[in-house]
Formats: sequence, C-alpha cells, structure tokens
Amino acid sequence: MSSATTPPASPASAGSGTAAAGNPTRGRWGLVVAALLMQLSLGAVYAWSVFSSALQKAAAFKLSKPEATLPFEVAIGMIFIGTYIGGRIQDRRGPKIVALIGSVLYGIGVIVASFARNGDQLPILVIGYGVLAGFGLGLAYIVPIAMLQKWFPDRRGLITGLAVGGFGFGAVVTAPIAQALIKNNPDVPTAAFLPLGIAYLIAAVVGAFFFRNPPEGYTVPGWTPATSGKVVDSGRDYTQGEALRTWQWYALAAILTLAVLAGIAFISQATTSFIDISGYTAAAAAAAVGALGLFNGAGRIFWAAVSGKLGRMTTFIAILAIEGVCILLIPHVHNAVLFFVLAALVYLCYGGAFGTMPATAGDFFGVKHAGGIYGLMLIGWSLGGVVGPLIAAALIGGDKDYSSAYTVIGIIALVAIVLPIITRIPRTRQSASEGSLGAGSAGAARR
Repeated sequence: MSSATTPPASPASAGSGTAAAGNPTRGRWGLVVAALLMQLSLGAVYAWSVFSSALQKAAAFKLSKPEATLPFEVAIGMIFIGTYIGGRIQDRRGPKIVALIGSVLYGIGVIVASFARNGDQLPILVIGYGVLAGFGLGLAYIVPIAMLQKWFPDRRGLITGLAVGGFGFGAVVTAPIAQALIKNNPDVPTAAFLPLGIAYLIAAVVGAFFFRNPPEGYTVPGWTPATSGKVVDSGRDYTQGEALRTWQWYALAAILTLAVLAGIAFISQATTSFIDISGYTAAAAAAAVGALGLFNGAGRIFWAAVSGKLGRMTTFIAILAIEGVCILLIPHVHNAVLFFVLAALVYLCYGGAFGTMPATAGDFFGVKHAGGIYGLMLIGWSLGGVVGPLIAAALIGGDKDYSSAYTVIGIIALVAIVLPIITRIPRTRQSASEGSLGAGSAGAARR
C-alpha cells in the first residue's frame, strides 16, 4: 500500500467516515478521546466491590456474599456474548451503530438496577446490572478496539492500549463517586445506580456518536506497512471463519485465558492477602487495592506500547513470567512495601494482557474483521475470570493456605510461557522474515 495514492476527501464528508481534506489522518486523535470517554464509563463495572460490600451491610438488603456477587458475575458472563455479537455486527455495519446500542443498553441496565430497593428484589439487580448492562458493555467494549486499529496502523500497540486503558481506569474514577453516593443513602445503596446510570448513558453515547471507520483505501502519510520484523502490518485480512481454522487463533485465546486466570486469581483475593500475609489493616488493605486499580489501567497502555518495540510474543513471555514469579513470591513476603510492589506488578501484567492482545490479533489476522475475531477471543476473559478465582478460593480454603494456592497459580503462569514461545504468525501474514513476532527466530510460521 502506498500513502501517495490516497485521495484527499472534502471536509463536508469527514463526519460520514471519509478523511479530512488534505490529511487523511486528521481527527483520528479525537476518536481516541471519544473512545476513552466511553471506556471510562464501561470500566465502572470493576467498581462493583463497592456495591457488593454495601449490599451485604444495608438493612434493606442483607445479601449474602454469593448473592451480592451474582449481578457482577452475570455481567462478566454477558460481556463475552456482547463482544461476540457486537464484533460481528460492527464488521458489517460499522462502529457507530453498535457502540450507540451498547451504550444505551449499558446505561439503561444500570438505571434499571436502581429500582431494586430490598433483598427480595435481587432479580431486578441481576436483570438490570447483570443481563442488560453486561450485554451492552460487551457490545460497546469491542468497538473502539477494532475501530482504532484501522485508524492507527502505524501505532497499533499503543492505540489499542489506550483503547482498553480507559476501561481499566474506569473503576478508579467511579469507586470514590459511588462510595460518596452510597454514603448519602446507606440503607438503599442501589439508589446510587440512578445518577450513575444517567452519567454512564450520557458519557458513553456522546463518545460513541463520533465513532466511524476510516475511508476505503486509507493509509497514513509517510508510513509504510512492515512486511517483516517484530511487528508485521501487511498481508491478507482473515475473516472470522478463516481465523478459527488456524491453530494460532486458539493459541492466542489460550495465552489470554492463562494470563487473565493468573492475574485475576490474585486480584480476587487481594484484600485478604494484604491483611493475612503482610499484616495490613482492613482500611489500609482497601486503600491499597484501590490504588492498584491505577496499575491495571496503566498496564494496558504500558505493555501495549512496549509490544511494538519488543514484539508481541516477547511481551507476553514477559507478562507471564513476571506474573508467575510475583505470585510465587507473594505468600512469603511480609514487608508491606515489597508486598505492594509485587501486587502492583501482577496488576500491571493483568492489564497488559488486555492491552496487548488486540494488536496481536490484528498482526496475526488483519484488522478488517478485527471486531469478530477479537470479540470471540474474549472468551478468555470469561474463562480466566471464572476459573482463576475458583482455583484460588478452593486452594486457600478455610485454613488460609496462600502458599499452596499461589504456588499452583504461579506455576500455571510460568508453564504458559511455552505458548508465546511456539506461536508464530500465519504464513500469509508473514513475509520473508521468520519468527517475526519476537520470541526467537527458530522456525517459519505454520498453519
């Protein structure tokens, strides 16, 4: 592809998906801002622990821990369904319509949850926050990831990191606001969902309104697609069906699953780990876990940017290795500062898996059908998000055996390093260079 062949578009047509006159990339950073606005709203789902605690204490609810967790678990399960459907529709109909529908469903779902006023109305919480909001979240979440890769072929790693980084920071922004709203009406904490749902709806819809794909034949002036090296930017675009017929798609899905499993296994037990292992008070542990949300968001941006320099597979080797070593060390560290540092690295790598994989999928299969291909790959989010906490809870048990639990989880992460070592880009996306995605140079890509 040559950027010299890209015709300039008229300013009047820029809003409909064509490039601005004289500069096809004009306005693309505005799309990043719009994506971040929407993702901050969607990422508020990770602030559920604030509501879970309140729902267990509130006189009108008095939910058990499993009951208070149920709406969140349903939401996480619905995300995968939403990303799968949303990715396929986006590839056919464009990003704006999918993002708008997803944003509206997400906001309405949170608003519906506000109508649950006592423990007997738990089904309203599950339907509103879990089913409606979770499905809408999945629809909208996949859109900016696929869209921005098309606008930024020259910065694919960094830009997908930014696209999901906003999601990671969502809980950091929302948690203190939600806590303040709950404090105003502690007997009915669900009342906080009404103003939050309205705010989410407005912010997400405003962001989604500006979404559009680049025009046909779009290229970045002065940028030439790489045909070899650590990151490959050229080759044919796979359809979702074609991607699913390659072994590489399953390898990438497994890498994401195992990176998420290891990270979220610790994250699910982070508060009690701070208290039981390193002697934090309950208040200090809560503050520490809140601060760690910053590393979740920052990791998505940091590792995605790093992957453009090191190579995607080399980056995943580093993510899994750091996760594994830190989790192995954590049960034996009683120094408060060192414990926080190790926990921060786990959070950084957990976020990094989400930040790096979208660009990796784009390298392997192209970006034309990225919504469907990566949307389906997010099954790793659901699998890892369910299996990791179950393993941790079962092994820790009532005896608080953190050493056994974290040893098993750490070993899982370290063994998983084999996958990025052996995984290579499909032959039709790889030119003369062997091992073009880092992690060594032995062996050509094979289907």
